[in-house]
This record gives sequence, C-alpha cells and structure tokens, in this order.
Amino acid sequence: QVQLVESGGGLVQPGGSLRLSCAASGSIFSINAMGWYRQAPGKQRELVAEITSGGVTNYADSVKGRFTISRDNAKNTVYLQMKRLKPEDTAVYFCNAHTIVEIPLTDDYKYLEVWGQGTLVTVSS
Repeated sequence: QVQLVESGGGLVQPGGSLRLSCAASGSIFSINAMGWYRQAPGKQRELVAEITSGGVTNYADSVKGRFTISRDNAKNTVYLQMKRLKPEDTAVYFCNAHTIVEIPLTDDYKYLEVWGQGTLVTVSS
C-alpha cells in the first residue's frame, strides 16, 4: 500500500557530507511524523532524527549540530543532510513514516507505520 524508497547512501571520508532522501508513495491520505533511524553492526536500531508534518524536529544527541532533517510535504519526501561525518556514523540508515492510508474499496482510512529498505552509509578513510 505504501512504499518508502531511500537513496543517497555510500562511502565518504571522515569529515565529509552526504544527503539521504526518502520518498513515500502509494495510497497515502496523509503523513504525520517522518524520521531516520540507523543500525550499526551488532547494535540496536536507534533514532537519528524525526520531523513532524508541521516541521518540529528532534535529534539524537550524537548528531545534533551535524545532521539536519527536512521534508517536502508536497512530494512526501524526507531528507537527512549529514555533515562532519564520523566513523561511528557508519550504519544502515532506515527511513520511517507514520501514515494514514486509504483502505481499498471503502471510504475508510487506517494508521500504518512504514519502513524503508535501508541505505548503507560508510564513513571511512
């Protein structure tokens, strides 16, 4: 019903920058919060940053001042600008969205939390 497609990951040197994008598509009525999570090898998935439909943001302490989350509501897309990257930022980054979707063949809607497939960010010299 709803898909999140991420792009922008890759290999970057310490101190470098990357920009991740995540576009939502499908039978979407509205999207509330969108966010980015990451999971490093051997570690649990953790919140990196999130943004409400009204633009209120929240960041993990480890990325404050280096990462910026933004969204284009008209395009159902969320971005993560990452600067001054560190080796410890290496992880698979997952996009997340809290959506309201249409229920097929009805006039009703339901809440659906959706995850992207993940994009690998490697910070290494």
